[in-house]
Amino acid sequence: MLTRPIPSTGEALPVIGCGSYPAFNVSPRSAEFRRLPDVLNALFDAGGTAIDTSPMYGRAEEIIGRLLQTGGNNKRAFLATKVWTRGRAAGIEQMQRSLALLETDRIDLMQVHNLVDWRAHLDTLAGWKADGRVRYVGVTHYSSSAFDDLAEIMEKNPLDFVQLNYSLDDRAAEQRLLPLAKERGIAVLVNRPFGGGSLIRALASRPLPDFAAAIGCTSWSQLLLTFVLAHPVVTCVIPGTGNPDHMAEAARSGASLHAEARDRILKWWPSR
Repeated sequence: MLTRPIPSTGEALPVIGCGSYPAFNVSPRSAEFRRLPDVLNALFDAGGTAIDTSPMYGRAEEIIGRLLQTGGNNKRAFLATKVWTRGRAAGIEQMQRSLALLETDRIDLMQVHNLVDWRAHLDTLAGWKADGRVRYVGVTHYSSSAFDDLAEIMEKNPLDFVQLNYSLDDRAAEQRLLPLAKERGIAVLVNRPFGGGSLIRALASRPLPDFAAAIGCTSWSQLLLTFVLAHPVVTCVIPGTGNPDHMAEAARSGASLHAEARDRILKWWPSR
């Protein structure tokens, strides 16, 4: 899998990761749970490392921690989770619980989820980063309506990552946030690359465009991920799935990137 550097350190991060909402919010006794080891194996076997989760996602942190521990994959994963509560003390308690659930003493990336009480949590995380309990610090949102707030935080605070929504049918991030991330040296994690599922459902019954094979795409999910990755400021995309085949297919999107992919997709898109 291709990698891109995390600007604040130069560390290489594989360009396709795995989002855990909602597929990892399951019971350990469920049929859905039994498929999840193969989801993570598909990610790791393809060279991916990033797994994104949150206390907001029900049992996802617990399930990921259990799977990584039993599979012996703790050291292979780039673990990203979030703090999602109000108040400094509540934030510290929640982050400590995340460490316990994920069965680790250090989180690769801790993010302030949806900007909830971000001032208090970023202040705490500056200390946690200095102490080595987190390696990178970021903020997230899933809606373009928050982009003005995200931009202000990116401009005024030392961040390693920003996580935002970006897809072929939702390109608002191109206007300000992606250029700002480049300017400020902030890595970009992309959520909702399929428009929360609506985009891929709308396209599923249609044939792929004639040029798809020429840019290395054999499915709609690959084409949509290729579009997102074709933006040079995007560091990693985290499609959410609980299906091993879907994870393997998504991972193949990160194996190569054709220079003309973005232009060809954008030229086709208005006439879809």
